[in-house]
Amino acid sequence: MQIHPLITDSKTLSDFCARIAKSPYVAIDTEFMRENSYWPELCLIQVADADEAAAIDPKAPGIDLKPLLDLMVDNEDVLKIFHAGGQDIEIVYNLTGKTPHPMFDTQIAAMALGLGEQIGYGNLVEAWLGVQLDKGARFTDWARRPLDKRQIDYAIGDVTYLIQIFPKMLEELRKTGRGDWLDQEMERISDPSHYETLPEDAWKRVRIASKKADVLGRLKALAAWREIEAQDKNLPRGRIVKDETLADIASHPPRTQDDLGKVRGLSATWRTNDIGARLMAALGKQQPLSKDEMPDREPRRPGLGKDGALVADLLKLLLKIRSRDINVASRLLARSDDIEALAAGVRNDLSILEGWRYEQYGRDAVDLVEGRLAFAVKGGRLKMTRTE
Repeated sequence: MQIHPLITDSKTLSDFCARIAKSPYVAIDTEFMRENSYWPELCLIQVADADEAAAIDPKAPGIDLKPLLDLMVDNEDVLKIFHAGGQDIEIVYNLTGKTPHPMFDTQIAAMALGLGEQIGYGNLVEAWLGVQLDKGARFTDWARRPLDKRQIDYAIGDVTYLIQIFPKMLEELRKTGRGDWLDQEMERISDPSHYETLPEDAWKRVRIASKKADVLGRLKALAAWREIEAQDKNLPRGRIVKDETLADIASHPPRTQDDLGKVRGLSATWRTNDIGARLMAALGKQQPLSKDEMPDREPRRPGLGKDGALVADLLKLLLKIRSRDINVASRLLARSDDIEALAAGVRNDLSILEGWRYEQYGRDAVDLVEGRLAFAVKGGRLKMTRTE
């Protein structure tokens, strides 16, 4: 494989993208910093196909990333391979408003092949290629320039190994007939709606004890205000106002800006400064949360009760058995909320009652809760047995 020097100009990048766009698949990884910012700061992009690999410097003066971004989000002929690609996809979405498609995530594929719930990249490389990665550059400040050769080599390794692992995984998935299992998961993680950051929805991420419409209306207004402040200043939300302080203000709103000086978690300067004035302006515009937006006082799905909780425990035990028997990560096979809903009597809109999950787990799960399946110990091994 040809490893190119760090790409820092638009012409070299455009030529590189034109070549790899002819490949059936490419591996992609990014290095970024986000400890001190709202938006992740893209610092390096690594790309490889079967023949060549390169790291691209997005911070290079004047470099045009459009050919690379077009390849990721508009070229449907090239499969994009990531490992645990959620944050990489978020960065691409922030830059383009789109997500990479079609795509393949090796961490999710590893779950389908029985390699654990969330296998790390180093363990994946060791398992498939027998190579132990040098982890010395893991904590690099990727925003600092210049990057030395060791840092760049470390970063490129994230895609040169990935491009070797993918065909091996694909062959194993074909042998086991599990390739179709991943389609739904890949579509889910490439759904652009997962990466939107809408200020009007920011309140849903803030924990608050009250379920009163007026309190939640204030929380919605305050959280939207904080989201906009954080975006405009490119600072983490907590640097503007911490969640607990936001919830406290929503529950016990100050009457005047001067009262902000008494709020725990705020500086006394908020009594007179501009950001304090904007907070009070946001409070002044708040409306009680509408009925349509109010969180349900009761769970959407039936409550479990004592017996239902025991049934859910049995279903989770069945999940462990099925996961063991077919050698797949239980997290990929079934989610806890679906299991609890099934135990409570729900039979609609559950992923475990659809497609491959129904074949591998859901059918037996329904039989268990409806009395057609039971646990048995045979030869010291826990198994399932059909009842009369």
